Amino acid sequence: MSKVSTRWVVLGVAAVALLLAGLVSRFADSDPDGLTKVSAEQGFADTGRSRDGLLGDYGSVTGVVGVLAVLGLGGGITYAVRRRRPRDEQS
Repeated sequence: MSKVSTRWVVLGVAAVALLLAGLVSRFADSDPDGLTKVSAEQGFADTGRSRDGLLGDYGSVTGVVGVLAVLGLGGGITYAVRRRRPRDEQS
């Protein structure tokens, strides 16, 4: 059995995550989240101010950006940790 390189595994995981965030998120439930539902039930939903973020409401673009941010952060941390060598090995 041949070995699969780490690079291909990482690319595969990234591709699946981006596919799920970009395509499958379109089929997510459109009902409001718990906080929105409770505020509507209690009668104070209309008193709040909207603070739309850079990408607006939940959606495919937001999911893809989130996946890229998490993968970038995780990859950066992994790279930084792997680059550090213990002092005993530096000689």
